[in-house]
Amino acid sequence: MRVKIFVSLKKGVLDPQGKAIERSLRTLGYGEVRDVRMGKYLELDVDAASREAVAARIREMCDKLLANPVIEDYRFEIEP
Repeated sequence: MRVKIFVSLKKGVLDPQGKAIERSLRTLGYGEVRDVRMGKYLELDVDAASREAVAARIREMCDKLLANPVIEDYRFEIEP
């Protein structure tokens, strides 16, 4: 199964990379852009017997390696 994982900083956590992108976009004339937040996107192909098994393994992977649960949130989508 294909899994798409989206990782982003929690609300309230400073995002210097997002701020730098926001400033650069405004400098380029995109003044309507506000509050840019930078994140990570990952795609994994996972072999498992069921969607529930995949979801459990993905949560484990995110909590142990792919996201820092102290400062980051994550969500994922499982495709067949």
